[in-house]
Amino acid sequence: MQVIDTIPKLKPRAVDAHKGDFGKVCIIAGSTGMSGAAALAGRSALRAGAGLVRVATPKSVLPIVASIEPCFTTIALPEDSLGRISAKAINPILEALTENDVMAFGPGVGISGALRSVLEALLEQDQLRLIIDADGLNNLAGIKDWPVKLKANLILTPHPGEMKRLWSGLFREQLPPDRQQQALQLAQQTKTVVALKGTGTVVSDGEKVYINKTGNPGMATAGSGDVLTGVITALAGQGLSDFDAAVLGVYIHGLAGDIAAEKIGQVSLMTTDIIQALSDAFTKN
Repeated sequence: MQVIDTIPKLKPRAVDAHKGDFGKVCIIAGSTGMSGAAALAGRSALRAGAGLVRVATPKSVLPIVASIEPCFTTIALPEDSLGRISAKAINPILEALTENDVMAFGPGVGISGALRSVLEALLEQDQLRLIIDADGLNNLAGIKDWPVKLKANLILTPHPGEMKRLWSGLFREQLPPDRQQQALQLAQQTKTVVALKGTGTVVSDGEKVYINKTGNPGMATAGSGDVLTGVITALAGQGLSDFDAAVLGVYIHGLAGDIAAEKIGQVSLMTTDIIQALSDAFTKN
């Protein structure tokens, strides 16, 4: 195990650059009652420098998501009777693969058999770069032997509860108490990059390990993880490797939370404050 301390950096932008140079990303997110998760992830991807952001969300939710942020585009997906993405969305999602460099799946999508079918279809896409977070991870935990089917390149961003569910679906032995070992072993066994969220977020690709030192308790607020998803997705779209995108993503996300907390305090910190502070975090890095 190699412990990494250095923080990756984005390359300077060329003077003649265009939006296609900074990544076209698609975030599959949202359901009835969870439109904010989709909008937060999309907006944070924009603030983290993605050139073009698309948010794919259930048809009935789309007007809400689109009204929150005019700078990303949207894709209307078929939905079930509860306002969740349905299995009929597989084809339009696969069509979107050809138009995007990186995809993310999970914020606010809910849990269902249809969503597991959508996720399975994504897992089987050769060389797809895919970030899975939130309910995406809970759906993933319900797919039997998913690493055997895996062709995509995954970044997994579980919080401790999601890590337990993923672990119990894959391993017979109990989850070790050491967080570094948890992230390292999951990454090794699944050949993914794992960002285990929490105090001192641990990022591992199965060989290297990074322990984050930014962030504060004020960030323990709804939507913070959705922002991290957007940030990591954007950084991957700008050409960083999966491991470097996860490391820089958790560092910048935490630093933005620290900057916001300095201004308004930890108690009053909201997720939108973290997004607002991303520009200062990138300037400081």
